[in-house]
Amino acid sequence: MKALLSKAASALPPGTVAVAGGTVVLGAASYIHLGVAGHSLSTEAMANVSVLWTIVMAIGLGIFFPVEQELTRIVAARAVQGHGAAPVLRRATLLTGAMLGATLLVLAVAAGPLADLLFRGDRALVAALGGAFAGMAVCYLTRGVLAGLGRFGAYGTQLAVDGGLRILLAFGCAVFGLHSALAFSLVLGVAPVVAALVTLPTLLRVVRPGEEISWRELTAGLGLLVCSTLLSQVVVNAAVMSTKLLAPTDSVLIAALLNALVLARVPLFVFGSLQASLLGGLSAAYQAGDRAGFSAMLRRIGLVVGALGLVGGIPATALGPWLIEVLFDAEPALGCFDFFLLSAGTVAYMFAMVLGQALMVFKRHNLQLLCWAVGTLVLTGVTFAPGEVSLRVILAYALGSLTTVLAMLAVLRLKFPRAVPGAFDGSGQTGVASPLGAGAGGK
Repeated sequence: MKALLSKAASALPPGTVAVAGGTVVLGAASYIHLGVAGHSLSTEAMANVSVLWTIVMAIGLGIFFPVEQELTRIVAARAVQGHGAAPVLRRATLLTGAMLGATLLVLAVAAGPLADLLFRGDRALVAALGGAFAGMAVCYLTRGVLAGLGRFGAYGTQLAVDGGLRILLAFGCAVFGLHSALAFSLVLGVAPVVAALVTLPTLLRVVRPGEEISWRELTAGLGLLVCSTLLSQVVVNAAVMSTKLLAPTDSVLIAALLNALVLARVPLFVFGSLQASLLGGLSAAYQAGDRAGFSAMLRRIGLVVGALGLVGGIPATALGPWLIEVLFDAEPALGCFDFFLLSAGTVAYMFAMVLGQALMVFKRHNLQLLCWAVGTLVLTGVTFAPGEVSLRVILAYALGSLTTVLAMLAVLRLKFPRAVPGAFDGSGQTGVASPLGAGAGGK
């Protein structure tokens, strides 16, 4: 058994095991936070928390997670070249602050309409949404540099502290009788900020002075990546928001869909422990010209994703309707077939994330955006087709994710092996292997 576990760990990107512990805590925290809220709040209040949680995971993650991804890629590549990360951290802090300021300004200006549309007129929840965005900005900024430098111990610590605080604060709300959507929503802002502060001393110790980075290098792909990530989050989170728009008074279905999505996406939380180390490993291999290592890492992670999908999808499909009633106190609204579609969509979504990271490393952010745009169009078409609301929004998630995977596979097969100049060829030739292992490209 020990040898088997060692072999499995060696198949993963470097740093995965170090991050996995923190990811488990943070993933568990999402379930516990929502579970405690479901048992503590009225159906209407829980629907408000469901909508806010979904917006944070969709819009907030879509805006600020690309900062982590780009910093991981840039810092890892600079580390191979022997350049310190301090200049990157300084400029990235200014950039992230500007992005957060613009986001908060939009929330402030549109607070009234947003409260009426999403939270039944409760403006306090709009303020809580801003606090959650601020927490995301801080944590993704710091995690990006830590991942790029390979400091996965501190990265995992930040995840664990974040998750641990969410659990403690959620139970605190229940114990002290804070039966309000606002109290449970504020948890999403407080926990990540405190976690980032805990790991800040480590971050400041490991960044070294180095060659200055230009604004162009830092931002060249960020806009496209933000758009790609926003579309990817639309795909993975659209079911709840679509139901809110198509059936705004069906609080039971809205809450049940969020709980079902969280359950069906258990593999996605585990996959989070792979993402940071995968992107750093792919970037380092690409920069070092290690074609074989790049392709092997991508193939291995594909096998791991497939295994995660089976391990998470089978029990979710068989037990999902019962589990959301027990764990989240959800009223019956979904069946086993709904959970099968949600699980299939999650597997496809994970494959899309893996292939998207390969496109990122090749600096093909535009093609990644195009693929997510195609998937989003399919999702939109299915969502607004005739039929039962719950089936439409769930099927849209599955088909939107699958379409994105197929589009990315087509792009990678057609574009690579053709050429990315000098990437894996020290002589400067354009001999790039397909990241799917198709072989060397032409000159």
